[in-house]
Amino acid sequence: MKRYLPWLVAGLAVAWLVSTLIPPAEKEFQSREFGRLPVLLNGRVQPLDSVARNALLQLRAKQSVRVTDSATGKTLLTLSAIDWLKEVLFRPELADTRPTFRVDHPEVIALLKIRREDKHFSFAEIQPALGDLENEARRINGSGMKPEQQTPFEKAVMGLYNRLILYRRLKNSLKPESITELVPFQAAYQQSIAPGRAAAEAQREGKPFDQAALDALVGKLTEFEMVSRFAYPLMIPVATAEHAKEDWENAGTAMMEAARRGSLPEPMGFYAAMNDAFRAGDSGRFNQAVADYHTWLKGHGYQREVTKGQNEHFYNRLQAFYRSMVLYVGALLCAFISWINRNEILRRTAVSLTWVALVVHTGGLIFRMALEGRPPVTNLYSSAIFIGWGTVILGLLLERFYRDGIGTVVAGVTGFCTLVVAHNLATSGDTMEMLRAVLDTNFWLATHVVVITLGYSATFVAGFLAVLYILRGFLTSTLTADGARTLSRMVYGITCFAILCSFVGTVLGGIWADQSWGRFWGWDPKENGALLIVIWNAFYLHARWGKVLSEKALMATAVFGNVITAFSWFGVNMLGIGLHSYGFMDAAFKWLILFDVTQLVIIGMALLPLRYWRSFKEMSQAPASGGRKSSPLVPKPKPA
Repeated sequence: MKRYLPWLVAGLAVAWLVSTLIPPAEKEFQSREFGRLPVLLNGRVQPLDSVARNALLQLRAKQSVRVTDSATGKTLLTLSAIDWLKEVLFRPELADTRPTFRVDHPEVIALLKIRREDKHFSFAEIQPALGDLENEARRINGSGMKPEQQTPFEKAVMGLYNRLILYRRLKNSLKPESITELVPFQAAYQQSIAPGRAAAEAQREGKPFDQAALDALVGKLTEFEMVSRFAYPLMIPVATAEHAKEDWENAGTAMMEAARRGSLPEPMGFYAAMNDAFRAGDSGRFNQAVADYHTWLKGHGYQREVTKGQNEHFYNRLQAFYRSMVLYVGALLCAFISWINRNEILRRTAVSLTWVALVVHTGGLIFRMALEGRPPVTNLYSSAIFIGWGTVILGLLLERFYRDGIGTVVAGVTGFCTLVVAHNLATSGDTMEMLRAVLDTNFWLATHVVVITLGYSATFVAGFLAVLYILRGFLTSTLTADGARTLSRMVYGITCFAILCSFVGTVLGGIWADQSWGRFWGWDPKENGALLIVIWNAFYLHARWGKVLSEKALMATAVFGNVITAFSWFGVNMLGIGLHSYGFMDAAFKWLILFDVTQLVIIGMALLPLRYWRSFKEMSQAPASGGRKSSPLVPKPKPA
């Protein structure tokens, strides 16, 4: 029975994955169908579900809103992202009471004059101090300071201020939040168009005109003028025989253009019916309006956009990378336990779980590529996804050759950590946004970026193998002579692959730069970071070939490769200079520093004398006849 355990665990993991794809029954409002409706945002067609999820990640750092009892802390209600967006669009006064905003900085909470001990607050709680917050934001903006020059308090103020702007834009994306019933308003607007246009024409010609009719039309236009400037997604498709990808308007512009065209756009009628039905609690009328709008889109040449919305909605619900992360943790636990118990069945179980996680990881990566028709790496988020994928494959290859659990541990640790990095990068907004012009070349994205990212992956794998070598040798007595030699060979082999990918990727990047910017090399920070990885890997290889460093010093060298790679991947983006401006970010600075400090501590362990290594102590104290092999860390005695 035990020998079937790996297959059984893998089967249970697959069953869990399949169960998560079964949607829960919807008794009243069909939120899933509403969430599939396509809109245009960030230069790409996406479903309302993506708008809701990405907005909530920016506002709350989560994809749901949990409403609790302020007295007891008990959860009263958990809103999904799309249910939250329905309230924002159709019942903004209710959405204002939901704890939508995450605020961590205590000085910002003090500025808001909120006495409740929590980190999640509603717009209604923040609104009384909105004036003070705006004054502080104006002061910071007026100072001319760059983001990297601002204090943590000032960054927190600007972050909250920008999130409030995003929230208010969402609230006014369909209609002014002051309008409650939209169907009667649209009917009155439609009736005012013809007499209002006639009055305006007569006024231009200097003839007598109906002032009341003109005022009625202008009043309606004024209501939506703010929406035309402030709305977030473009929700209204332009009904033409042959439409381009960008033929979408926001609700305000569509309503104002209606005065010129003579009639309201039909999609606004469907959204108005949804609005009034949702406010009235009439799920049947709401669901019918959603279905009718889907039918209208398909009948007016928007079948491709509807399909795109359905596919991306499924991708969102799949949450492939989150589920992979869970499976990597399970595989990692099995691998660690197998080390403790020397249990081959658990080792194989860890391998099987890692394979299931990799299949899901790969599926998410391919699905993401298919949605936008792009190569796997287009921004920092996708680079984290791809680097994790590459490290897991390298880890499983090592496990295939050595069968000692080390490859599985490396795959689990690096796969989990890189997906955590990707999750935190997703809080900055849409991860599939429109590419910058310099990046919008699929050939170079599929060559330079992918190859050099594989170099990142391999260098990280070599560094983490060296970390395992040092931690096992320094903290435990489990680093045997055979184990040390195996790890050393692993680090060497992976570093050879890393320098190949890093060098080729850097050269391809120079060719791309020559075509895009007119120069092959310009000592740009990102270019320097890539070159540092090549140089450092070359230093490791030459030190090994020339035997100028001891084995543990070579391991310390490989660990420092993690610091170099992290700097090239993230650190250069925090400098605020260079042509690679599409990757600038500074939110991860403290985590980058923490990572570097941990790597330096491990390097410090490696450089301590051998008498401090537990594995060395155990071997040096073992009797000569004990049959235990000598450690490669211990210098061999010279022959007499």
